[in-house]
Amino acid sequence: MNADSIWQYAVRVFVCLTVLLWQTHHAFAQSLPTAVVTSHSPTDYSAVISNLEQVIRRQIAEKDIPAFSIALVDDQNVVWSAGFGFADELQTLPATADTVYRVGSVSKLFTDIAVMQLVERGELKLNEPVSQYLPEFTTRRNEEGSQVDSRSQSITLAQLMSHRAGLVREPPVGHYFDDSLPTLADTVKSLQTTELIYSPDTQTKYSNAGVTVVGRVLENMTGVSFSEYMKQAILDPLEMLDSSFDRTEAISENSAAGMMWTYDGRRFKAPHFPLGTAPAGNLYSTVNDMAKFMHCIFRDGDGGSQTIVSPATFSRMLEPAKNPDGSLQEFGLGFHVGQFEGLRKIGHGGAVYGFSTQFEALPEKKLGVIAMTSLDGVNGVVQRITDHALRLMLATKAGHPLPEFPTTESVDYQRAVQLVGNYALGQQAVHVVQLDGHVYVYSGTFRSEVRASTSGGVLVVDDVFGYGTPVGKTEDGRLRIGDRYFEQLPDSPPAEILPKWQHLIGEYGWDFNTLYVLEENGQLYALIEWFYFYPLTEVRENIFAFPDYGLYHGEQIVFETDRDGNPTNAIAASVRFPRREVGTKNGETFRITPVRAIKEIRQEAIQAEPPAEVGEFEPSTLVDVNSIDPGVRLDIRYASTNNFTGSVFYQSSRALMQRPAAEATVQAHQKLAPYGLGLLIHDAYRPWFVTKMFWEATPDAMKDFVANPKNGSRHNRGCAVDLTLYDLTTKEPIQMVAGYDEFSARSFPLYPGGTSRQRWYREKLRQVMESVGFTVYEFEWWHFDFRDWKNYRIGNIPFEKVPAP
Repeated sequence: MNADSIWQYAVRVFVCLTVLLWQTHHAFAQSLPTAVVTSHSPTDYSAVISNLEQVIRRQIAEKDIPAFSIALVDDQNVVWSAGFGFADELQTLPATADTVYRVGSVSKLFTDIAVMQLVERGELKLNEPVSQYLPEFTTRRNEEGSQVDSRSQSITLAQLMSHRAGLVREPPVGHYFDDSLPTLADTVKSLQTTELIYSPDTQTKYSNAGVTVVGRVLENMTGVSFSEYMKQAILDPLEMLDSSFDRTEAISENSAAGMMWTYDGRRFKAPHFPLGTAPAGNLYSTVNDMAKFMHCIFRDGDGGSQTIVSPATFSRMLEPAKNPDGSLQEFGLGFHVGQFEGLRKIGHGGAVYGFSTQFEALPEKKLGVIAMTSLDGVNGVVQRITDHALRLMLATKAGHPLPEFPTTESVDYQRAVQLVGNYALGQQAVHVVQLDGHVYVYSGTFRSEVRASTSGGVLVVDDVFGYGTPVGKTEDGRLRIGDRYFEQLPDSPPAEILPKWQHLIGEYGWDFNTLYVLEENGQLYALIEWFYFYPLTEVRENIFAFPDYGLYHGEQIVFETDRDGNPTNAIAASVRFPRREVGTKNGETFRITPVRAIKEIRQEAIQAEPPAEVGEFEPSTLVDVNSIDPGVRLDIRYASTNNFTGSVFYQSSRALMQRPAAEATVQAHQKLAPYGLGLLIHDAYRPWFVTKMFWEATPDAMKDFVANPKNGSRHNRGCAVDLTLYDLTTKEPIQMVAGYDEFSARSFPLYPGGTSRQRWYREKLRQVMESVGFTVYEFEWWHFDFRDWKNYRIGNIPFEKVPAP
């Protein structure tokens, strides 16, 4: 072997070892915690740590959480802190206990404590009108006849800090959806255009706007910017060196990549613009830094702190606000105050773009847990883990056996199908669907996932929002959810939406946070902040009220329209969401501008060769679906110009499929007949060269909707079909949420918008196709793959060469 050969051999060995080491690291980094910190504690928590490691690994795998960090605190000791998963999108950087997360509303605790420092020094008074410290703060008088006392000049700091001021949840400027980077002054000034939702000190109305006013008071009284003052007054004294209200270069470098997700299956990187309501939600921190804050809370045996506020002041912050009838509210000054296993629990949750955090403490026992994740809106599962951690620590302290963490698994297909359908209890509607091994219940505020207990098989809700509500089907066909029983509705399409609401249906807002206005069984709904479903009550034309629960109780959606009555904006709870034009108008064909000329692409595609395949395959048995059942209608779009490119690809209008797939399609068509429906096929077998043409013609941003020719397509194998429904009586196609080949999120099988009638037809098509062996494609409600598609080779035979029946 010469020197060059030896060198080449050495390089290959080095590369192979590097790849092997990376693969090994990647495989174990998801399951093994990193940056574990333990300290000397009189209690042995080793069994607790072992238990939690197993629980966390399972939960982040089941809920697909990218990064998760946790710290356990016993008085002045961090008994364990660790990270799981990966902090970066490429999954190369393991999360640790020093990974930075955005902690959302946990920020409010720091803002309110900074105010209490000034109260201790006599520079602020909690029960004096805020206007004497911040003259710019005011709201406009409520409409004549309103029952709300609109004297905003009398609102106090105590009311703002305990969410008892009656302010709107979000300010018109600097709100949660505003990426224009306004100042605190601009944000607070915008409240002058709002009315109070409730009279001060009469109801709890959680308000980011209110805590922002508190932060602005700090700026005004100290003459220092809010973020810098918080650094000087709180973060530096506690040596929280990895924490900041600004996204500094160091914070950015060490921060986990926050991820967003939607009900229709999308995931995308979270935006990280600073909030105009920074005092309410803009803090960045780590679990190790937050443990220092918890140490401060636990110091001195009486629940107080000598470092940043006195014990007496801290105790005052934990006194829950009182209702007019004397009952206690859930908030003190900043802190959420509740009960846990017979003990007082204090803390706060945080949910902000791409991140979810729970800060939970039992001050009498001096035990606490901080957990942070890099996935949006998953506080339910984070809270479940932190609560389990507290129970484990309490049991260990008491010498009791460790409590179990109940686990679940996917519901089997046959059992899932039995749950599917529409149900109602009075005015409340419930919709159950199953897709790709998941069962979802649309009921109440959230969409919930149902899973089967691994100990006994009982069906329960288990998802990122919550756990434990039992779900089942009674012998008489009712659906049980908890202690409520819902009657099953007839399996028929809901009524058409009222014409006066039709134009309001659609999307409003921005890519990073979209408001959906949809219809469900005769009522308009708002799906806001990606996850929250709220029924809307019509007040008068184009004005609807949110329900008396949830994030926006007491507030309204007002639709602004142009001269023709078309909506231009939806002003939801004082926030203006611009109308989004998504997809196509009803009946229109979605179009793209091909990136290259179709004629040029065709010549290249015809001369190209499909990818080579090895193995044994079934012989091709392409047949015309119409030769089995002429009742299946055809509208083969690629045999005409009525398709997304505007060009003709097929020389004849035929629906060809492998015989087993064709027979299954006909079976589905026949199953639909009792509903007065039939199948209308847009495409079936597609020669490989056409797939290549689609790929080359489509812009990169839209390639999720076309197959990559390097892999071939199931259409190429004769085992996929694009289809919709038609009315057997009128012969007209059924209107779906989105049109065929629409390159938008409306095409996803679980896209939540549209009307209940459109979604019913979409679900009926999917249910019937799945019952005969097809599965739906994750991005297209109309595309179905036959179960045996892997048994057939990629085909490239032009239509004209396939014998006619």
